[in-house]
Amino acid sequence: MLEDTEDGVRTVTLRRDPMNTLDLDAVERLSALFENHPPDLPLVLEGSEGVFSAGVDAKQFMGYDRAQRIQMARAITRMTANLLRIPAPVVASIPGHALGGGLVLALCCDYRVATNAEQAKFGLLEAKAGIAFPDGPAHIVQSELPATLLRQLTLSSRIVSAADFMRHGVFDETTDPDRVTALANNRALELAAQPGFRAVKAQMRGALAARVHQLANEGRESAFS
Repeated sequence: MLEDTEDGVRTVTLRRDPMNTLDLDAVERLSALFENHPPDLPLVLEGSEGVFSAGVDAKQFMGYDRAQRIQMARAITRMTANLLRIPAPVVASIPGHALGGGLVLALCCDYRVATNAEQAKFGLLEAKAGIAFPDGPAHIVQSELPATLLRQLTLSSRIVSAADFMRHGVFDETTDPDRVTALANNRALELAAQPGFRAVKAQMRGALAARVHQLANEGRESAFS
């Protein structure tokens, strides 16, 4: 992971081979970054090398024993809880594929800017990969996706395009690949310039943030226990 603050925006860049996948170390590092994020500073969460994130490193996860899987699931729920609780604007800069946990991270963001490249794919492949959702992400996708799309993505492991997500209102804007980062930064500053943003975010997204935070504190992880 990389982080930088410039021109009033903090940028956290996902960077891990292969395809910015998430292992336990990456999840815990992101969780700490989100937990300690300055409350008044807009955040852009971006991918790298033409990819946002392919989610959990499935090959590594399948080698975990039961205790390690529970630990990973708890860490993921805690990471998403910390991201959702940031009071400042959080914008996803999505230059390419966002799959599984990578898509969940994008759904945690208040505004989502994605590439319009046709080859970019998006989906929730947990069923196909043999990995259940941690409790936090399960609640997030149920809250953030329309019911029919939720059913298709989760139960059928359907892959969709950015255009599909625009039609369903999951993404807010798409643009050319070389413009995604700049547009995401601009939107982060525009959101932050609204004097009532923090209060309205608490009203509109506070219940989701509180519920995922509660799940993180309970630590039950029903699918893995």
